[in-house]
Amino acid sequence: MIVFSNTTPLIELACARKADLVLIDEKLGRNHAEFLGLKITGTLGVLLKAKQGGLIPSFTAMAEKMRTQGIRYSPALVARLAASIGE
Repeated sequence: MIVFSNTTPLIELACARKADLVLIDEKLGRNHAEFLGLKITGTLGVLLKAKQGGLIPSFTAMAEKMRTQGIRYSPALVARLAASIGE
């Protein structure tokens, strides 16, 4: 997995390194990466995997904690993802 803050260099690096997974949250960057055939996930996807792997007690609680720290996600998206894992 490759993680980077600015999407253009991230996408270029991911393509050059043939990354198996790219962590990116920005919608425009996600669209561009998907167009280029890269497999992507976002922060919420990482939280889901952490919950499924027993690394965190609650996906919903962690997503809420991130929200209180200024990270914004669609409440509907968080609810749908939480429901997908039985929360």
